[in-house]
Amino acid sequence: MKREDVIIYACVIIGAGVGLMLDQALPGVLIGLGVGYLIKQGISNDQ
Repeated sequence: MKREDVIIYACVIIGAGVGLMLDQALPGVLIGLGVGYLIKQGISNDQ
């Protein structure tokens, strides 16, 4: 598994956790997914 994929998965899990605390899991997952892709793009542009 690539490092970039792990970053996306971690952001999704963190987003789901925050969403569950706010009783809105799906929006949290989607926000985490978006943030994960942004971080992935930022890391891939640096290398």
